[in-house]
Amino acid sequence: MLGTELELCSLEPLTGFYRDGYANTGPDDLGSHTVCVVVTTEFLEHQQAIGNDLSTPAPQYGFPGLTAGDRWAVCAGRWLQSYSAGVSSPVLLRATNEQALRIVPLTALEACAADAPDDLSGFSS
Repeated sequence: MLGTELELCSLEPLTGFYRDGYANTGPDDLGSHTVCVVVTTEFLEHQQAIGNDLSTPAPQYGFPGLTAGDRWAVCAGRWLQSYSAGVSSPVLLRATNEQALRIVPLTALEACAADAPDDLSGFSS
């Protein structure tokens, strides 16, 4: 995202479409799990309200369920739904895949950036 190597999003809980800890994506990732966030209670509640339950454990998929403060690679479109509804969560730009920009405007990600440098003028959208 920031013109550097993609940083780790989370190993605990283990995140990413490929469960490699990164917001990596590929042709099989139809949801584009490319935005690395620190989930908040409000974000988790909103996601559940729009049909994306990230709080309930699903052991059959190795999913522990998230709690506020966890880092997670979320679907870009789902993150944008919450952001558009006024429910934001901190975004870790260094761990967010640049492919997220196919769905989410850079300005939205910047507005929620928790790790970005002050001057983003050198980055393209």
